[in-house]
Amino acid sequence: MSSVAESRPSQIRARKAGLVLGGIALLSGLTLTGIRVFSGSASKLETSTVLGVEVVMLSAADDLTVSRVYTGQVEAGRASELGFQQGGELVEILVDRGESVVSGQPLARLSVRRLRAQRAQLEGERERALAQLEELQNGPRQEDIAAAQATVQDLEHQLDLERLRQERREFLYDQGALSREERDVVAFNFDALQERISAERSQLEALQTGTRPEQITAQQATVQQLSAGVEDLDIAIENNTLVAPFSGVIAARRLDEGAIVQAGQSVLRLVEQSEMEIDIGLPIDVVINLRLGQPQRVTVNSNTYEASVAAILPEIDATTQTQTVVLQLTGLEDVVLPPDQLAQMEIAQIAEVDGFWLPITALIQGERGLWAVYALNSTIDGDNNRFRIERREVELLHTQAERVFVRGVLDVGDAIVADGTQRLVPGQIVRLAP
Repeated sequence: MSSVAESRPSQIRARKAGLVLGGIALLSGLTLTGIRVFSGSASKLETSTVLGVEVVMLSAADDLTVSRVYTGQVEAGRASELGFQQGGELVEILVDRGESVVSGQPLARLSVRRLRAQRAQLEGERERALAQLEELQNGPRQEDIAAAQATVQDLEHQLDLERLRQERREFLYDQGALSREERDVVAFNFDALQERISAERSQLEALQTGTRPEQITAQQATVQQLSAGVEDLDIAIENNTLVAPFSGVIAARRLDEGAIVQAGQSVLRLVEQSEMEIDIGLPIDVVINLRLGQPQRVTVNSNTYEASVAAILPEIDATTQTQTVVLQLTGLEDVVLPPDQLAQMEIAQIAEVDGFWLPITALIQGERGLWAVYALNSTIDGDNNRFRIERREVELLHTQAERVFVRGVLDVGDAIVADGTQRLVPGQIVRLAP
Protein backbone atom coordinates (compact mmCIF):
# COMPACT_ATOMS: atom_id res chain seq x y z
CA MET A 1 0.00 0.00 0.00
CA SER A 2 1.31 3.52 -0.88
CA SER A 3 0.17 7.12 -0.38
CA VAL A 4 -1.10 9.46 -3.06
CA ALA A 5 2.00 11.61 -2.59
CA GLU A 6 4.15 8.58 -3.45
CA SER A 7 2.01 7.56 -6.44
CA ARG A 8 1.58 11.02 -7.89
CA PRO A 9 5.01 12.63 -8.24
CA SER A 10 3.50 15.38 -10.42
CA GLN A 11 1.31 16.45 -7.50
CA ILE A 12 4.32 16.63 -5.22
CA ARG A 13 6.24 18.75 -7.75
CA ALA A 14 3.23 21.00 -8.13
CA ARG A 15 3.05 21.47 -4.34
CA LYS A 16 6.69 22.42 -4.16
CA ALA A 17 6.35 24.82 -7.10
CA GLY A 18 3.31 26.39 -5.50
CA LEU A 19 5.18 26.92 -2.24
CA VAL A 20 8.08 28.60 -4.05
CA LEU A 21 5.81 30.88 -6.06
CA GLY A 22 3.81 31.69 -2.96
CA GLY A 23 6.98 32.71 -1.17
CA ILE A 24 8.07 34.97 -4.02
CA ALA A 25 4.65 36.58 -4.18
CA LEU A 26 4.72 37.19 -0.45
CA LEU A 27 8.11 38.89 -0.61
CA SER A 28 6.91 40.98 -3.53
CA GLY A 29 3.80 41.99 -1.59
CA LEU A 30 5.95 43.36 1.23
CA THR A 31 7.60 45.77 -1.16
CA LEU A 32 4.39 46.92 -2.81
CA THR A 33 1.26 47.53 -0.69
CA GLY A 34 -0.20 46.46 2.62
CA ILE A 35 -3.14 44.92 0.81
CA ARG A 36 -0.93 42.31 -0.84
CA VAL A 37 0.65 41.47 2.48
CA PHE A 38 -2.80 40.94 4.11
CA SER A 39 -4.03 38.90 1.19
CA GLY A 40 -1.00 36.57 1.25
CA SER A 41 -1.33 36.03 5.02
CA ALA A 42 -4.98 35.02 4.65
CA SER A 43 -4.09 32.43 2.00
CA LYS A 44 -1.46 30.89 4.25
CA LEU A 45 -3.89 30.74 7.17
CA GLU A 46 -6.50 28.96 5.07
CA THR A 47 -4.04 26.25 3.96
CA SER A 48 -2.83 25.63 7.49
CA THR A 49 -6.36 24.95 8.75
CA VAL A 50 -6.98 22.11 6.22
CA LEU A 51 -6.52 18.73 7.96
CA GLY A 52 -3.70 16.54 6.59
CA VAL A 53 -4.48 12.84 6.04
CA GLU A 54 -2.59 9.73 5.04
CA VAL A 55 -4.07 7.64 2.27
CA VAL A 56 -3.62 4.22 0.63
CA MET A 57 -4.09 3.47 -3.05
CA LEU A 58 -6.43 0.56 -3.81
CA SER A 59 -5.05 -2.36 -5.78
CA ALA A 60 -7.28 -5.27 -6.86
CA ALA A 61 -7.16 -8.74 -5.28
CA ASP A 62 -9.01 -11.58 -7.01
CA ASP A 63 -8.62 -14.13 -4.22
CA LEU A 64 -8.67 -14.16 -0.45
CA THR A 65 -6.30 -16.34 1.56
CA VAL A 66 -7.81 -17.01 4.97
CA SER A 67 -5.93 -18.83 7.73
CA ARG A 68 -8.03 -20.50 10.38
CA VAL A 69 -6.86 -22.30 13.51
CA TYR A 70 -8.59 -25.52 14.52
CA THR A 71 -8.21 -27.17 17.93
CA GLY A 72 -7.87 -30.87 18.65
CA GLN A 73 -6.37 -33.20 21.23
CA VAL A 74 -3.22 -35.29 21.52
CA GLU A 75 -4.08 -38.98 21.57
CA ALA A 76 -1.85 -41.93 22.32
CA GLY A 77 -1.40 -44.29 19.38
CA ARG A 78 -2.55 -47.12 21.64
CA ALA A 79 -3.81 -47.13 25.23
CA SER A 80 -5.12 -50.21 27.04
CA GLU A 81 -6.57 -51.16 30.39
CA LEU A 82 -4.74 -54.42 31.10
CA GLY A 83 -6.36 -57.29 33.01
CA PHE A 84 -6.27 -61.09 33.34
CA GLN A 85 -8.42 -63.50 31.34
CA GLN A 86 -9.42 -65.35 34.52
CA GLY A 87 -9.82 -64.37 38.13
CA GLY A 88 -7.53 -65.19 41.02
CA GLU A 89 -5.33 -63.81 43.76
CA LEU A 90 -2.91 -61.08 42.68
CA VAL A 91 0.44 -62.15 44.12
CA GLU A 92 2.93 -59.92 42.29
CA ILE A 93 3.06 -56.58 40.41
CA LEU A 94 6.38 -56.10 38.66
CA VAL A 95 6.04 -52.46 37.49
CA ASP A 96 4.91 -49.10 38.84
CA ARG A 97 3.44 -45.88 37.45
CA GLY A 98 5.64 -43.96 35.04
CA GLU A 99 7.81 -46.96 34.24
CA SER A 100 8.64 -47.68 30.61
CA VAL A 101 8.04 -51.24 29.44
CA VAL A 102 8.64 -53.16 26.22
CA SER A 103 6.34 -55.49 24.35
CA GLY A 104 6.16 -58.96 25.97
CA GLN A 105 7.54 -57.82 29.33
CA PRO A 106 5.86 -59.48 32.38
CA LEU A 107 3.85 -56.94 34.39
CA ALA A 108 1.90 -58.87 37.06
CA ARG A 109 1.11 -62.43 38.18
CA LEU A 110 -1.77 -64.37 39.77
CA SER A 111 -1.44 -67.41 42.03
CA VAL A 112 -1.17 -70.68 40.05
CA ARG A 113 -1.06 -73.28 42.89
CA ARG A 114 -4.58 -74.60 42.27
CA LEU A 115 -3.99 -74.81 38.52
CA ARG A 116 -0.73 -76.71 38.97
CA ALA A 117 -2.48 -79.25 41.24
CA GLN A 118 -5.20 -79.78 38.65
CA ARG A 119 -2.58 -80.22 35.96
CA ALA A 120 -0.74 -82.88 37.99
CA GLN A 121 -3.98 -84.82 38.45
CA LEU A 122 -4.83 -84.72 34.76
CA GLU A 123 -1.29 -85.66 33.85
CA GLY A 124 -1.58 -88.82 35.98
CA GLU A 125 -4.86 -89.79 34.35
CA ARG A 126 -3.37 -89.29 30.93
CA GLU A 127 -0.38 -91.54 31.74
CA ARG A 128 -2.73 -94.31 32.87
CA ALA A 129 -4.82 -93.94 29.72
CA LEU A 130 -1.69 -94.10 27.59
CA ALA A 131 -0.63 -97.34 29.27
CA GLN A 132 -4.04 -98.87 28.60
CA LEU A 133 -3.87 -97.76 24.98
CA GLU A 134 -0.47 -99.34 24.56
CA GLU A 135 -1.77 -102.58 26.03
CA LEU A 136 -4.69 -102.59 23.61
CA GLN A 137 -2.43 -101.88 20.67
CA ASN A 138 0.00 -104.68 21.60
CA GLY A 139 -2.84 -107.23 21.98
CA PRO A 140 -3.16 -110.15 24.49
CA ARG A 141 -0.03 -112.00 25.62
CA GLN A 142 0.46 -115.71 24.93
CA GLU A 143 0.64 -116.37 28.65
CA ASP A 144 -2.87 -114.91 29.07
CA ILE A 145 -4.19 -117.08 26.24
CA ALA A 146 -2.61 -120.20 27.74
CA ALA A 147 -4.00 -119.38 31.17
CA ALA A 148 -7.46 -118.91 29.69
CA GLN A 149 -7.23 -122.25 27.85
CA ALA A 150 -6.20 -124.01 31.06
CA THR A 151 -9.14 -122.45 32.91
CA VAL A 152 -11.58 -123.65 30.27
CA GLN A 153 -10.17 -127.20 30.32
CA ASP A 154 -10.31 -127.35 34.09
CA LEU A 155 -13.93 -126.22 34.07
CA GLU A 156 -14.79 -128.79 31.42
CA HIS A 157 -13.36 -131.59 33.67
CA GLN A 158 -15.34 -130.23 36.59
CA LEU A 159 -18.46 -130.20 34.42
CA ASP A 160 -17.95 -133.89 33.45
CA LEU A 161 -17.55 -134.82 37.08
CA GLU A 162 -20.63 -132.84 38.05
CA ARG A 163 -22.62 -134.58 35.31
CA LEU A 164 -21.77 -137.98 36.81
CA ARG A 165 -22.71 -136.78 40.28
CA GLN A 166 -26.02 -135.51 38.91
CA GLU A 167 -26.80 -138.91 37.33
CA ARG A 168 -26.05 -140.71 40.62
CA ARG A 169 -28.18 -138.28 42.62
CA GLU A 170 -31.03 -138.75 40.13
CA PHE A 171 -30.88 -142.55 40.56
CA LEU A 172 -30.85 -142.28 44.35
CA TYR A 173 -33.75 -139.86 44.22
CA ASP A 174 -35.75 -142.29 42.11
CA GLN A 175 -35.01 -145.03 44.66
CA GLY A 176 -36.18 -142.79 47.46
CA ALA A 177 -32.74 -142.71 49.07
CA LEU A 178 -32.20 -139.00 48.44
CA SER A 179 -34.36 -136.00 49.15
CA ARG A 180 -35.53 -133.70 46.46
CA GLU A 181 -33.67 -130.78 47.98
CA GLU A 182 -30.35 -132.58 47.77
CA ARG A 183 -31.09 -133.52 44.18
CA ASP A 184 -31.85 -129.82 43.30
CA VAL A 185 -28.53 -128.60 44.82
CA VAL A 186 -26.60 -130.88 42.53
CA ALA A 187 -28.65 -129.70 39.53
CA PHE A 188 -28.01 -126.04 40.38
CA ASN A 189 -24.25 -126.56 40.65
CA PHE A 190 -24.25 -128.22 37.26
CA ASP A 191 -26.08 -125.28 35.61
CA ALA A 192 -23.80 -122.68 37.26
CA LEU A 193 -20.72 -124.50 36.09
CA GLN A 194 -22.05 -124.55 32.53
CA GLU A 195 -22.54 -120.75 32.57
CA ARG A 196 -19.04 -120.23 33.90
CA ILE A 197 -17.58 -122.37 31.16
CA SER A 198 -19.45 -120.31 28.54
CA ALA A 199 -17.98 -117.06 29.94
CA GLU A 200 -14.46 -118.42 30.05
CA ARG A 201 -14.75 -119.75 26.50
CA SER A 202 -15.89 -116.24 25.31
CA GLN A 203 -12.93 -114.64 27.04
CA LEU A 204 -10.58 -117.16 25.48
CA GLU A 205 -12.02 -116.46 22.04
CA ALA A 206 -11.54 -112.69 22.59
CA LEU A 207 -7.92 -113.25 23.54
CA GLN A 208 -7.34 -115.48 20.56
CA THR A 209 -9.04 -112.99 18.20
CA GLY A 210 -7.08 -109.96 19.53
CA THR A 211 -8.08 -106.36 20.39
CA ARG A 212 -10.95 -104.92 18.39
CA PRO A 213 -10.24 -101.64 16.44
CA GLU A 214 -13.10 -99.79 18.11
CA GLN A 215 -11.53 -100.43 21.52
CA ILE A 216 -8.28 -98.82 20.38
CA THR A 217 -10.17 -95.86 18.88
CA ALA A 218 -12.13 -95.28 22.09
CA GLN A 219 -8.98 -95.37 24.19
CA GLN A 220 -7.21 -92.97 21.82
CA ALA A 221 -10.10 -90.52 22.25
CA THR A 222 -9.72 -90.76 26.03
CA VAL A 223 -6.01 -89.96 25.77
CA GLN A 224 -6.69 -86.97 23.48
CA GLN A 225 -9.32 -85.62 25.86
CA LEU A 226 -6.94 -85.78 28.79
CA SER A 227 -4.14 -84.20 26.74
CA ALA A 228 -6.44 -81.31 25.79
CA GLY A 229 -7.24 -80.79 29.45
CA VAL A 230 -3.53 -80.62 30.31
CA GLU A 231 -2.93 -78.14 27.47
CA ASP A 232 -5.84 -75.99 28.62
CA LEU A 233 -4.34 -75.83 32.11
CA ASP A 234 -0.97 -74.89 30.62
CA ILE A 235 -2.64 -71.97 28.83
CA ALA A 236 -4.43 -70.94 32.01
CA ILE A 237 -1.14 -71.00 33.94
CA GLU A 238 0.51 -68.92 31.20
CA ASN A 239 -2.35 -66.42 31.23
CA ASN A 240 -1.86 -65.89 34.93
CA THR A 241 1.15 -63.78 33.98
CA LEU A 242 0.12 -60.38 32.57
CA VAL A 243 2.49 -59.19 29.81
CA ALA A 244 2.74 -55.88 27.93
CA PRO A 245 0.98 -56.12 24.53
CA PHE A 246 3.07 -53.19 23.21
CA SER A 247 5.84 -50.88 24.36
CA GLY A 248 4.80 -47.85 26.37
CA VAL A 249 4.57 -46.28 29.81
CA ILE A 250 2.53 -47.49 32.79
CA ALA A 251 0.00 -44.69 33.28
CA ALA A 252 -1.95 -46.14 36.24
CA ARG A 253 -1.80 -48.97 38.77
CA ARG A 254 -5.33 -50.00 39.75
CA LEU A 255 -4.69 -52.80 42.31
CA ASP A 256 -2.04 -54.04 44.73
CA GLU A 257 -0.79 -57.47 45.79
CA GLY A 258 -3.29 -59.60 47.70
CA ALA A 259 -6.34 -58.35 45.83
CA ILE A 260 -8.79 -60.89 44.41
CA VAL A 261 -9.02 -60.05 40.71
CA GLN A 262 -12.07 -60.74 38.58
CA ALA A 263 -11.73 -61.80 34.95
CA GLY A 264 -11.21 -58.75 32.77
CA GLN A 265 -10.78 -56.35 35.71
CA SER A 266 -8.26 -53.57 35.00
CA VAL A 267 -4.98 -53.93 36.90
CA LEU A 268 -2.70 -51.57 34.94
CA ARG A 269 -3.14 -48.89 32.26
CA LEU A 270 -0.53 -48.86 29.48
CA VAL A 271 -0.09 -45.88 27.13
CA GLU A 272 2.02 -45.95 23.99
CA GLN A 273 4.15 -42.84 23.47
CA SER A 274 6.17 -43.65 20.37
CA GLU A 275 3.26 -43.20 17.95
CA MET A 276 1.44 -40.08 19.12
CA GLU A 277 -1.61 -38.90 17.18
CA ILE A 278 -3.77 -35.80 17.14
CA ASP A 279 -7.52 -35.89 16.52
CA ILE A 280 -8.95 -32.64 15.15
CA GLY A 281 -12.52 -31.97 14.06
CA LEU A 282 -12.60 -29.98 10.81
CA PRO A 283 -15.44 -28.56 8.71
CA ILE A 284 -16.43 -30.73 5.80
CA ASP A 285 -15.35 -28.15 3.20
CA VAL A 286 -11.87 -28.16 4.72
CA VAL A 287 -11.60 -31.96 4.86
CA ILE A 288 -12.37 -32.19 1.14
CA ASN A 289 -9.01 -30.58 0.34
CA LEU A 290 -6.97 -32.92 2.58
CA ARG A 291 -5.23 -36.08 1.38
CA LEU A 292 -3.69 -39.01 3.23
CA GLY A 293 0.00 -38.41 3.87
CA GLN A 294 -0.34 -34.67 3.33
CA PRO A 295 2.15 -32.80 5.58
CA GLN A 296 0.82 -30.43 8.23
CA ARG A 297 2.18 -28.39 11.11
CA VAL A 298 0.63 -28.52 14.56
CA THR A 299 1.25 -26.57 17.74
CA VAL A 300 1.23 -28.23 21.16
CA ASN A 301 2.05 -26.26 24.29
CA SER A 302 3.59 -23.41 22.21
CA ASN A 303 5.85 -25.86 20.35
CA THR A 304 5.43 -26.62 16.65
CA TYR A 305 5.78 -30.16 15.31
CA GLU A 306 5.67 -31.82 11.91
CA ALA A 307 2.76 -34.15 11.21
CA SER A 308 0.98 -35.86 8.36
CA VAL A 309 -2.62 -36.85 7.67
CA ALA A 310 -2.86 -40.48 8.82
CA ALA A 311 -6.62 -41.03 8.52
CA ILE A 312 -9.89 -39.26 7.79
CA LEU A 313 -12.70 -40.84 9.74
CA PRO A 314 -15.87 -41.40 7.69
CA GLU A 315 -18.47 -40.32 10.26
CA ILE A 316 -19.60 -36.74 10.84
CA ASP A 317 -20.28 -35.43 14.34
CA ALA A 318 -23.99 -34.67 14.49
CA THR A 319 -23.49 -31.86 17.03
CA THR A 320 -20.53 -29.97 15.57
CA GLN A 321 -20.99 -31.05 11.95
CA THR A 322 -17.27 -31.73 11.75
CA GLN A 323 -15.25 -34.67 10.48
CA THR A 324 -12.37 -36.05 12.54
CA VAL A 325 -8.93 -35.99 10.92
CA VAL A 326 -6.15 -38.05 12.53
CA LEU A 327 -2.66 -36.55 12.30
CA GLN A 328 0.44 -38.67 12.85
CA LEU A 329 3.26 -36.80 14.58
CA THR A 330 6.70 -37.46 13.10
CA GLY A 331 10.24 -37.07 14.38
CA LEU A 332 9.39 -37.47 18.09
CA GLU A 333 12.13 -39.94 19.05
CA ASP A 334 13.36 -37.69 21.87
CA VAL A 335 10.07 -35.89 22.61
CA VAL A 336 7.33 -37.19 24.89
CA LEU A 337 3.90 -35.60 24.57
CA PRO A 338 1.46 -36.59 27.30
CA PRO A 339 -1.97 -37.45 25.83
CA ASP A 340 -5.08 -35.30 26.25
CA GLN A 341 -3.17 -32.04 25.61
CA LEU A 342 -4.74 -29.41 23.35
CA ALA A 343 -3.27 -29.15 19.86
CA GLN A 344 -3.83 -26.53 17.16
CA MET A 345 -3.51 -26.70 13.41
CA GLU A 346 -3.59 -23.67 11.11
CA ILE A 347 -5.00 -24.18 7.61
CA ALA A 348 -4.89 -21.57 4.86
CA GLN A 349 -7.88 -21.48 2.50
CA ILE A 350 -8.01 -19.53 -0.75
CA ALA A 351 -11.39 -18.13 -1.78
CA GLU A 352 -11.92 -16.66 -5.23
CA VAL A 353 -13.49 -13.28 -4.45
CA ASP A 354 -12.85 -9.73 -5.67
CA GLY A 355 -12.00 -7.08 -3.12
CA PHE A 356 -9.37 -4.83 -1.58
CA TRP A 357 -7.08 -4.97 1.44
CA LEU A 358 -7.24 -1.96 3.76
CA PRO A 359 -5.76 -1.15 7.16
CA ILE A 360 -8.30 -1.76 9.88
CA THR A 361 -7.96 1.89 10.94
CA ALA A 362 -9.57 2.96 7.65
CA LEU A 363 -12.96 1.55 8.66
CA ILE A 364 -15.85 3.75 9.82
CA GLN A 365 -18.69 2.30 11.87
CA GLY A 366 -21.87 2.57 9.80
CA GLU A 367 -25.52 2.05 10.55
CA ARG A 368 -27.06 -1.35 11.32
CA GLY A 369 -23.68 -2.99 11.63
CA LEU A 370 -22.43 -1.80 8.24
CA TRP A 371 -19.01 -0.30 7.53
CA ALA A 372 -17.71 2.55 5.38
CA VAL A 373 -14.49 4.33 4.36
CA TYR A 374 -13.52 7.86 3.33
CA ALA A 375 -12.26 8.29 -0.24
CA LEU A 376 -10.65 11.38 -1.84
CA ASN A 377 -13.18 12.53 -4.41
CA SER A 378 -12.12 15.70 -6.26
CA THR A 379 -9.53 18.47 -5.98
CA ILE A 380 -10.43 21.92 -4.70
CA ASP A 381 -9.87 24.86 -7.13
CA GLY A 382 -7.45 22.75 -9.13
CA ASP A 383 -5.14 22.38 -6.12
CA ASN A 384 -3.55 18.95 -6.35
CA ASN A 385 -3.00 18.90 -2.61
CA ARG A 386 -6.55 19.64 -1.44
CA PHE A 387 -9.42 17.20 -1.82
CA ARG A 388 -13.01 16.79 -0.80
CA ILE A 389 -13.74 13.43 0.86
CA GLU A 390 -16.82 11.27 0.47
CA ARG A 391 -18.21 8.32 2.40
CA ARG A 392 -18.41 4.95 0.65
CA GLU A 393 -20.14 1.87 2.05
CA VAL A 394 -18.15 -1.39 2.12
CA GLU A 395 -18.75 -5.00 3.05
CA LEU A 396 -16.30 -6.54 5.49
CA LEU A 397 -15.30 -10.01 4.23
CA HIS A 398 -12.37 -10.93 6.44
CA THR A 399 -10.21 -9.58 9.23
CA GLN A 400 -6.57 -10.53 9.50
CA ALA A 401 -4.33 -8.99 12.17
CA GLU A 402 -4.19 -5.24 11.42
CA ARG A 403 -5.89 -5.31 8.03
CA VAL A 404 -9.29 -6.12 6.54
CA PHE A 405 -10.55 -7.42 3.21
CA VAL A 406 -13.52 -5.44 1.87
CA ARG A 407 -15.59 -4.91 -1.23
CA GLY A 408 -18.04 -2.19 -2.13
CA VAL A 409 -18.28 1.00 -4.21
CA LEU A 410 -14.55 1.12 -4.76
CA ASP A 411 -12.27 1.14 -7.80
CA VAL A 412 -8.64 0.35 -8.43
CA GLY A 413 -6.53 3.46 -7.85
CA ASP A 414 -8.96 5.09 -5.38
CA ALA A 415 -7.25 6.94 -2.54
CA ILE A 416 -8.69 5.87 0.82
CA VAL A 417 -8.01 7.67 4.10
CA ALA A 418 -5.87 5.24 6.11
CA ASP A 419 -6.16 6.68 9.62
CA GLY A 420 -7.77 9.36 11.75
CA THR A 421 -11.23 8.86 10.32
CA GLN A 422 -12.82 9.92 13.62
CA ARG A 423 -11.77 13.54 12.86
CA LEU A 424 -13.49 13.63 9.47
CA VAL A 425 -17.01 14.13 8.13
CA PRO A 426 -18.32 13.59 4.61
CA GLY A 427 -17.61 16.59 2.30
CA GLN A 428 -14.72 17.85 4.41
CA ILE A 429 -11.68 19.31 2.61
CA VAL A 430 -8.39 17.60 3.43
CA ARG A 431 -4.87 17.73 2.18
CA LEU A 432 -2.22 15.06 1.77
CA ALA A 433 -0.10 14.70 4.85
CA PRO A 434 3.57 15.52 4.24
